[in-house]
Amino acid sequence: MKKILFVCLGNICRSPMADGLLRKKAKELDLHIEIDSAGTANYHVGEAPDYRMIDTAIEKGTDISFLRARQFNKNDFQLFDLIFVMDKNNYLNVLKLSSSKVENNKVKLLLEDIKHPTLKEVPDPFYGTKIDFDNCYQILDDATNLLIEKYLK
Repeated sequence: MKKILFVCLGNICRSPMADGLLRKKAKELDLHIEIDSAGTANYHVGEAPDYRMIDTAIEKGTDISFLRARQFNKNDFQLFDLIFVMDKNNYLNVLKLSSSKVENNKVKLLLEDIKHPTLKEVPDPFYGTKIDFDNCYQILDDATNLLIEKYLK
């Protein structure tokens, strides 16, 4: 069974949305994968995703309200086959915890890896408006579709 981890800064916006979207699609497609998300910072450990991201997800038919934030740790390199990071700063923070080339090779900048047509990083909607949350949802919806095509089919 393939194990996939999504990582952002606080694990309350981007990574739980990617987590929830991939869980939903995996269930619909009967894909047997394990999915989780984490943040590089410990600001929100144990908290539910940001209410604006929960609302955006629910509007679009995805429930992420059950997820809880946690911090990325070195054990995640052993637990997961692929670690998809939302932006370059968090990508570098994850790599700082790596202790081998094998671990480094598991870490991928999500949008670069799946060859997103216009973006290299998933913008953080935290300080934005509803439009930013909607845009983040759409980017991650597209990205998880591409990820399924590349790694899971």
